[in-house]
Amino acid sequence: MQAVTITQITPPELETLIESALKKVLKHQPDETPSPAADQLLTIQQVANFLSLAVPTIYGLVSRSAIPCMKVGKRLYFSKDEIAAWLKAGKKHTIAEMDAEADAYLLKKKKGGKS
Repeated sequence: MQAVTITQITPPELETLIESALKKVLKHQPDETPSPAADQLLTIQQVANFLSLAVPTIYGLVSRSAIPCMKVGKRLYFSKDEIAAWLKAGKKHTIAEMDAEADAYLLKKKKGGKS
């Protein structure tokens, strides 16, 4: 067993000791830089839970090619990012958005008619 000696240390000396101890510990740690979030692949059950739909409903969407999926052998996989984008693509427009689209369309038609 090692003997422990307690002495008075000034704050700068304590800071230096802590820094050197941390450097030793961090030097032996593997470099774990956070990578960009990889796209998560989901199974049909996970997609059904994510969308709050029944598994047979998901199979129906797949058979109509209405939902983005990948098939490997007999298994279906779904990209979580693609499913989220698919959901957002089906978003209904608000009245304000429809008005803005109509105004933009009419403005484009006016400019095209005068030329």
